[in-house]
Amino acid sequence: MTARDLVIAVHGSAVPEAGATTARLADAVRALTGAPVAVGHLDHQTPSLPHVLADRPGAAVVPLLLGDGYHRTVDIPAVARAFDCAVTRGLSGEHAVALALYDRLRDAERVAGGAADAVVVAGAGSSRPGGTDGTLAAVRQLGLLLPVPVTVAYCSASAPAPAEAVALLRARGFRRVAVATHLLAPGRFTRALAAVPGTWAVAAPIADHARVARLVAARYAEAGAEGAAKIPLRVACQRETLPL
Repeated sequence: MTARDLVIAVHGSAVPEAGATTARLADAVRALTGAPVAVGHLDHQTPSLPHVLADRPGAAVVPLLLGDGYHRTVDIPAVARAFDCAVTRGLSGEHAVALALYDRLRDAERVAGGAADAVVVAGAGSSRPGGTDGTLAAVRQLGLLLPVPVTVAYCSASAPAPAEAVALLRARGFRRVAVATHLLAPGRFTRALAAVPGTWAVAAPIADHARVARLVAARYAEAGAEGAAKIPLRVACQRETLPL
């Protein structure tokens, strides 16, 4: 039997690097699942999600979103219904996301020359109830992994802003304030974070991290990918832990 199509629904960005990042994710998911994988965009980039789903009716749609705001709860399901597609859960609150943030943060600290003494987790922000739950979960989970204070900030729609959060930590005496980027791909938000004054290190976004690829593959498996290659539990569904 032919494997069910897997469509990764992404927000999209006008920044060229965003497409390359999601392409790397799609390649990794394709290798994990053996499924036909395509990327559909909600804004800024092509092909659009409706265009991709029109060619793949009945596909499994995985929202590549770190929060359950408007896109996850309203517009992606509306588009998917029109093409008889199943929509999986997003990535909000998953432990694998926090571990990917941890890895990216450590990478940025190594480049900066040492560990941070405080961390700001910067998410996109949302005005929708529950839309920031994913970022808040990442703050809690990362706080359990790090021996330093971890606080939250939002790039839009919510407060505090990243510059404000960094300034508050520096006013409390912290001098190595790092930003853990709770964002998936390069875009205007990541560019704004790179320009925040007073930061010790700013981590890269996480869409092309191996843990995110395994999480997307697990979502596909949950969707009941009839006829798709079986995903080994040790690859897609194991409890993520930090290496000793």
